[in-house]
Amino acid sequence: MRSFLTIYIVLLFIWSCSSIKSNSGKGTDFTADELNISAMEERAFSGRSAESDTVVIGDHETAYEIIIIDPGYYSWLHSIAMPEGYYSQQFMESRNRVYVNNWNQRVANPLVYDPSLYEMRINYDPSIDYGYQVNYKLYNYFLYFQRKYRQRLGPFFPRIR
Repeated sequence: MRSFLTIYIVLLFIWSCSSIKSNSGKGTDFTADELNISAMEERAFSGRSAESDTVVIGDHETAYEIIIIDPGYYSWLHSIAMPEGYYSQQFMESRNRVYVNNWNQRVANPLVYDPSLYEMRINYDPSIDYGYQVNYKLYNYFLYFQRKYRQRLGPFFPRIR
């Protein structure tokens, strides 16, 4: 029986930044100046590309997959994110553990954190080797999410370069 890590991250794209409810609490938000977001990255965030808004990542060797649905992620991943091989798998796994833990805490607290941003729990077991592809796409989604929605999911600054 194949095991699947299925991560459904479904975020509704909100056209106006002023309509995003910021309930992140405890001073964890970033300002646009702190993140140094370029015009090219803003265009990728908008999700106005011909590419699909759904990214399905499967690792055939490990039989795990991630499904990410968020307008703009696909174009951001291919135009802004660092290329595969830039980060080691060990580096991404350590960051993903922190990000998943913080994400799941926010999902569990919808009165404190915006439930339209943190909709579903992520089932990520640090004792399982998900492979490079799964960790790469998940790590980059967390960078994308933090930069697009100006949220802080851990002690690390979500920089690209």
